[in-house]
Amino acid sequence: MTTLVIHGGAGNITPAMMTKEDEQAYDLGLKMALDAGYEILHSGGAAMDAVVAAITELENNPLFNAGRGSVFTKKGLHEMDAALMNGKDLSAGAVAGVRNIKNPIQLAKEVMLHSGHVFLSGNGAADFALSRGLEFATDDYFFNKLRYDQWVKIRDSDFTQLDHEGDNLKGMAPNPDYKFGTVGAVACDAEGNLAAGTSTGGMTNKRFGRIGDSPVVGAGTYANNATCAISCTGHGEYFLRAVVAHDISCLMEYKGLSLQEACNVVVKDKLVKMGGEGGLIAVDATGNYDFCFNSAGMYRAMRNSKGEEVIAYYGV
Repeated sequence: MTTLVIHGGAGNITPAMMTKEDEQAYDLGLKMALDAGYEILHSGGAAMDAVVAAITELENNPLFNAGRGSVFTKKGLHEMDAALMNGKDLSAGAVAGVRNIKNPIQLAKEVMLHSGHVFLSGNGAADFALSRGLEFATDDYFFNKLRYDQWVKIRDSDFTQLDHEGDNLKGMAPNPDYKFGTVGAVACDAEGNLAAGTSTGGMTNKRFGRIGDSPVVGAGTYANNATCAISCTGHGEYFLRAVVAHDISCLMEYKGLSLQEACNVVVKDKLVKMGGEGGLIAVDATGNYDFCFNSAGMYRAMRNSKGEEVIAYYGV
């Protein structure tokens, strides 16, 4: 069974903070990403290509904190991270702290296929992008007035914010309307191959070249045909420490847990005990999927070859 699952971030997403216009905008954004990715699966294409197509669409949408919608750093810049992993052979590509790359997920794919490495960062990653002919964009392309205004409110402080709405966790600017704006996709293709990808602009007002879990293989992104494909969104420091994505795969491989059981153990027990908030999307090699989160909501969507489709935001 072919299955595509995507997310646009998790957090304090409730009906009280979403207008009908907001819901319509997120509906459209998630559906366009589903369309882009699932068309590849429907045509017999590879899971990895479907993941890249879906995430590219999300990166191009300023609603989401990735690509064009990325948040501002302490210096008023955009520093983006992304990772891609192929479950068929465990190949992976990742980039961190890249600037002016229109679609970081496409750069991650190039790293996987053509660099001889797994993880590139900063200026070196940009040099590689130039050598591969990837599309760059000016700072104006990434400018978003809403994200800019919210960065201005905290840029003179030592606070950071998760996505652009703030957070009430330690070291974060206090605001109840926070969300984790990372985007991601996981897929199972007709041959049972899995792939996962994640892309993010990170935290508003982040300093010192901070990097979260999104581009780190095994923490925010992981795919293995023997178990599952995972893309995470949440407070990255906790997801890094818990090695969330790989932990779920290990629970399936070594303890024989189902996809949903493994996700629940990590997200709703281990992470909660640590104080980590967020969620993930997951799929296994038979096309089973899971949305798993311990926050109030998560922007999420799924489509499969059984004709099922889900687009949702709030907790269930």
